[in-house]
Amino acid sequence: MKNFLLLFIFAFTVLTSCTSNETTTYYLIRHAEKDRTDKTNRNPDLNKNGQERAKKWANHFKNVQFDAIYSTNYNRTLQTATPTAESKNLEIIKYNPSKMYDSIFQQETKGKTVLVVGHSNTTPAFVNKILGEKKYKDMDDDNNASLYIVTITGDKKTSKIIKVD
Repeated sequence: MKNFLLLFIFAFTVLTSCTSNETTTYYLIRHAEKDRTDKTNRNPDLNKNGQERAKKWANHFKNVQFDAIYSTNYNRTLQTATPTAESKNLEIIKYNPSKMYDSIFQQETKGKTVLVVGHSNTTPAFVNKILGEKKYKDMDDDNNASLYIVTITGDKKTSKIIKVD
């Protein structure tokens, strides 16, 4: 009986420590600089500076072991995500920003390290949704260098923004 009790306590300790220490990390960025020559084009490609920034993002993330990379289904976001995805041998998963951080996304990304590429209004909104509070406002339209990092361990959520030029 004593051995059974010790085994039970050991198993309970292992199970609770595994679930409470699971960490999910989200890296969220806005797409790189887009081509603004045609104001009527709702789905522009990246311009030359944007293509360079997309490569810089891939270099910035060279030591990050992503499990998944998500992007909205726009040329500029997909083109921003592509160099990083290629360097990690990952497929880009397209997401609908109106369904960001829903229960399916949460389940699929729990305990993983994920890159999310969005827009000036969706990236901060996505971060706010993860945090469960309105902490960040929309990004300025010329801000393509902010990286939001959100870490979730158990019930604890932390976030920070860094500029990557």
